[in-house]
Amino acid sequence: MSHAALAFVPLKIAVLTVSDTRDESTDTSGQYLVKAITDAGHQLAEKVILKDDKYQMRALVSRWIASNEVQVVLITGGTGFTGRDTTPEAIAPLFDSSIDGFGELFRHLTYQELGTSTVQSRAVGGLANHTAIFCLPGSTGACRTGWTGILAEQLDARHKPCNFVQHLV
Repeated sequence: MSHAALAFVPLKIAVLTVSDTRDESTDTSGQYLVKAITDAGHQLAEKVILKDDKYQMRALVSRWIASNEVQVVLITGGTGFTGRDTTPEAIAPLFDSSIDGFGELFRHLTYQELGTSTVQSRAVGGLANHTAIFCLPGSTGACRTGWTGILAEQLDARHKPCNFVQHLV
């Protein structure tokens, strides 16, 4: 596949909400991501809510990384600094390579919205077994910023000069 395709390529995307308090009725961040990916034309592979437990997260995300049915994993929650926020520690060891620019750009975008409070974001991204993994903060606003400011374009094969689709298909 060339680095910039002429046609949209729908990706199979899994969504994980990491939260000790949310359920399907209160998971506005996960709901936002599901709507954003399906509105964009991608396919929802699976949606799960897990408690903030790094071993459960690693087990689930490892299953998705090993599956041919998941090309992208979007994780919301667990990226703060409380004692229960372990998403970066749980997921980053699974990366074959880090996407350092994802966290950097996310913080740049949120600086415009939140000022210096953005330094408390530990948004991270990486690639593992031809699967892109992006960890976003748990707020719906952060998920919206991550999707509209970065992911919508980077998960679209038509975006030039480059995008992640060529690494996933």
